[in-house]
Amino acid sequence: MLMTTQSFIAILTISDSAAAGQAEDRSGPLLRDLARSLWPEQEPIMGIVADDRARIAARLRAWADEQDVALILTSGGTGFTPRDVTPEATRDVIEREAPGLAEAMRAAGLRVTPHAMLSRAVAGMRGRTLIVNLSGSPKAVREQFAVLAPVLPHALEQLRAGVDGVRYARAGEHRRQA
Repeated sequence: MLMTTQSFIAILTISDSAAAGQAEDRSGPLLRDLARSLWPEQEPIMGIVADDRARIAARLRAWADEQDVALILTSGGTGFTPRDVTPEATRDVIEREAPGLAEAMRAAGLRVTPHAMLSRAVAGMRGRTLIVNLSGSPKAVREQFAVLAPVLPHALEQLRAGVDGVRYARAGEHRRQA
């Protein structure tokens, strides 16, 4: 699939300690590598912000509206602690939800650990940008991205049809075989 948008993918790590320089961001670089496995020609924009609803929402809006990023993957802030506000910040920004993505990640995670049901991750669209929340741990990021990888290219084809050299669908793809 041809993508010519200069800023096609953005990855935002949400972590108080990483934003303060007190901890290494391991999930963001992992997500970058995983995204490049699908789109090797793309170099994702990387960012880190503290667990602050307004700052998270501002970064998501800027990437979607000003930089026209096709895909924003967030990592962290989806749990139950009082500082975990990534889903709320994402809902502040998205215009339409894509609940199947978050539901699929939780369902797959339940096969690994019952703690997967504690994820409050959401996914949705703002204009032509798909935003998906992933957990903060590298192990969970790897597992959740494996769930998303088979559908992300097609989701972005639909969302960005007619731009960036993206086709809506391949001939016969959505037709039932006789």
